Amino acid sequence: MKNSVLRRRTVWIAIVLALCSWSWPDASHAQGGPDRWEGAIRAFEESDRANPPPEGGIVFLGSSSFRRWDLDESFPGRGLINRGFGGSQMADALRYLDRIVLPLKPRILLLYEGDNDLASGKSPETVASEFHEMVARVHAALPATKIVFVGIKPSIRRWNLIGSIREANARVRTVTESSELLVYIDVDAPLLGDDGEPRPDLFVEDGLHLSAAGYAIWTELVAPHLE
Repeated sequence: MKNSVLRRRTVWIAIVLALCSWSWPDASHAQGGPDRWEGAIRAFEESDRANPPPEGGIVFLGSSSFRRWDLDESFPGRGLINRGFGGSQMADALRYLDRIVLPLKPRILLLYEGDNDLASGKSPETVASEFHEMVARVHAALPATKIVFVGIKPSIRRWNLIGSIREANARVRTVTESSELLVYIDVDAPLLGDDGEPRPDLFVEDGLHLSAAGYAIWTELVAPHLE
């Protein structure tokens, strides 16, 4: 009996020691690591090699809110270049800037990032700081390029983050006020109903991505800045 108790205690001690030594994967590993978008980036590069886009165009860089946007339908005949990929964050856009944006030498760069950053736990300060880094890197290579930041949208699914969303937008807007080549587009109020909350008809079933009606509003807001 005594030996049985000792064996059980030994087993439990081993389990506790194992749990104490376990290290949980970091956030980047859990999300697939920093190279998780490599396939999408290589697809962009292969497409550019097969059909080189003209330099001096207009590039949309950002997360799935851009990737899902049918730019040819919203802006027919403009030849806009969509570089939206997955659920990317600002750090991802920075990581691949040299590969999928700068070689195109765009005269206008539209950016939509920050949505997934805040959802992953990053702070509004980090979003604004990385946007500032984005501006510095783009203008170091292309000093005449206009950079348009499409504000982080309010959404049904992430309504609990609205405080952080508005703070991040305010901080980014402050950065854009430092230069005539920087533009901030406010998409907050246009997506809200009379009750001050996101309009359900402007979003698809997941409550996060825009519906056709939502993109119609974005089209009106963005169009003046493509000239």
